[in-house]
Amino acid sequence: QAQLVESGGGLVQAGDSLRLSCAASGDMKMYSMGWFRQAPGKEREFVAAVSWSAVTTYYADSVKGRFTISRAKNTVYLQMNSLKPEDTAVYYCAARLSFPSIAATDYNYWGQGTQVTVSS
Repeated sequence: QAQLVESGGGLVQAGDSLRLSCAASGDMKMYSMGWFRQAPGKEREFVAAVSWSAVTTYYADSVKGRFTISRAKNTVYLQMNSLKPEDTAVYYCAARLSFPSIAATDYNYWGQGTQVTVSS
């Protein structure tokens, strides 16, 4: 059973960068990983996903060209550049034992989340 712990969130200004990390316990081979976010009063939304081999990546249109997902061994990263106030949310890491998906309901394991706040 995978356990996920996110880190790297914080308070930044618009235009700044942040890198989120998600450390996974256990053997994560064959697990696809995803990042989702949830702003106050809104539903959880897909941000990015990467296959276990790191060959395949998916991005939400709202972050394409600004965010980059990557993984190394048991850690998955989300590099966030040119941050905007609308990126403010709690960011969650998730894992599933299959192909990457943009649907939150497809993921079996979740971290506790890390807060990202972008001021204008």
